[in-house]
Amino acid sequence: MPSDRRREPAIGGVATTQLRLLTKVARMYHEHGMRQPRIAEQLHISQPRVSRLLKQAAELGIVRTTVVTPAGVHAELEEQIEQRFGLRDVVVADPGQSSPSERSTLQAIGAAAAVYLETTLTGGDRIGISSWSSTLLATVDAMHPRPTPVAEQVVQVIGGVGNSTSQVYATRLADRLAILTGAEAVFLPAPGLASSLEARDVLMADPHISEVLATYGGLTTLLAGVGSLEPSPLLVESGNAIADAEQDALRELGAVGDICLRFFDEEGEVVKSELDDRVLGIDAATLRSIPRVVAIAGGARKYTAIRAALRGGWVDVLVTDLDVARRLAQEPAGQ
Repeated sequence: MPSDRRREPAIGGVATTQLRLLTKVARMYHEHGMRQPRIAEQLHISQPRVSRLLKQAAELGIVRTTVVTPAGVHAELEEQIEQRFGLRDVVVADPGQSSPSERSTLQAIGAAAAVYLETTLTGGDRIGISSWSSTLLATVDAMHPRPTPVAEQVVQVIGGVGNSTSQVYATRLADRLAILTGAEAVFLPAPGLASSLEARDVLMADPHISEVLATYGGLTTLLAGVGSLEPSPLLVESGNAIADAEQDALRELGAVGDICLRFFDEEGEVVKSELDDRVLGIDAATLRSIPRVVAIAGGARKYTAIRAALRGGWVDVLVTDLDVARRLAQEPAGQ
């Protein structure tokens, strides 16, 4: 008479006695934290066999990997926005408050962006940085110096906008990022917005300025805020260089936001205006050709501009706050 062992049930073609060994090895490794050599020694089997048994346990579903998302992390929301707008990466900053203030939102975005940059700047990058974003200021303030250089250059991609104090502060922003990343700082010694087309042409003819402009085509990363036509508190304090009449003209043309003073409409299409010819900085085509454009922006006031920038493909990576992220995730697919 055949023995019971020959009639024992099988799962996935594996007999119960083998399943017992698979389960035991899996528990020893995953639940008790034992290393494979110790398991092999204790069970008197070879280490290669332990490895094969662990792989087989996963294939049979005895071991299943589950990712538990910690509080304050919004991985699923980030993935929804990435897929909806075709982004490379999204970082959602959670201020941790039911009704966060503009200041706490700004600090949360800055801290999240700082961690993102500290993680992804691994060496060799030529970084462009715009000069007048409060979120960039918060980001650089939150960053820590790196023990070894993680970038080759930090280049100012637009002149200072506002009064002379603001222009000096813009230079210090680029200088601070260069120090933090161990990079060479390249400054644009000019206003971001000239008084006329003729004045801009004169400035661009200066060899010091033209040399800086020539570096823009070699940038690998751009760090930028997203501007809205409603001036930020920072711009108001700095003597916002865009006059009310100019803002009204941009609105009439359909502009809702900008990156580096290059304006776009609700669908992210470039808006050409008289103002565009006075900007001294990176042009829209060069900006959009940079391999990684990181937009660091948030707050309800910026929502329409952020959405437009994503729709128009101006951005590869977005760092924003939880409220804006939730609204973006609810946007109709294909927008």
